Amino acid sequence: MANTEEGSGDIEVFREEEVREMSGLKSGKNYIEVTCGCTSRRYGDAVGRLRVFIDGDLEISCECTPGCQEGKLTPAAFEKHSGRETAGKWKNNVWVIMDGEKVPLMKTALLKYYNQASKKVNGVGRPPARAFHRDEFVRCCTCNKERRFRLRSKEECRNHHVASLDPNWICRDHPCDRISCDDDEERASRKAYRGCSRSPTCTGCTSCVCFGCEVCRFSDCPCQTCIDFTRNSKD
Repeated sequence: MANTEEGSGDIEVFREEEVREMSGLKSGKNYIEVTCGCTSRRYGDAVGRLRVFIDGDLEISCECTPGCQEGKLTPAAFEKHSGRETAGKWKNNVWVIMDGEKVPLMKTALLKYYNQASKKVNGVGRPPARAFHRDEFVRCCTCNKERRFRLRSKEECRNHHVASLDPNWICRDHPCDRISCDDDEERASRKAYRGCSRSPTCTGCTSCVCFGCEVCRFSDCPCQTCIDFTRNSKD
């Protein structure tokens, strides 16, 4: 199992031989994290931290310059942000360091969960209850700033659902991110990236917008939306 620096209760995401030579390796619950980068002939190397989740999600925290405000990016968005001249081929252009060498993601084992999830979305194998849910935002009633919620699991969908129904929701109530009203709101350019698997800046399509499924609706929720979904699913 990959070396663990964030707790002993983590599950095995990759075999040790698949990732042991990777620079900056850390592991946590349902993910591993490694140093990554993308090279531009004009700007040089943009470096970040790639987090690979067992559900196939890929997330990069950009560290291209001290104080970079881009925050968490998809690999495609990170490739574009780095100034890479041949953007659009992030599997080849985003790299990790293995045994001191830059190795494209597509030549590592890091994409195996991403590829499995893609096959399910494209109809190869048994599809999941819902292909994808894009990121959503909830506004704080105190500072009026919008905060991002990732919706990659039923638990994350429940967290967003509860927050969106609470008229008194505030920043410090966020269940996943330690934020307060003093923290900056995401820039508009960053908000455009909501995790759609079809297009990084998609404004809403059938791949990422869900109008109700077993992942994002809850039989024990008293809201009318969930009541209607539960009733209709039984008919």
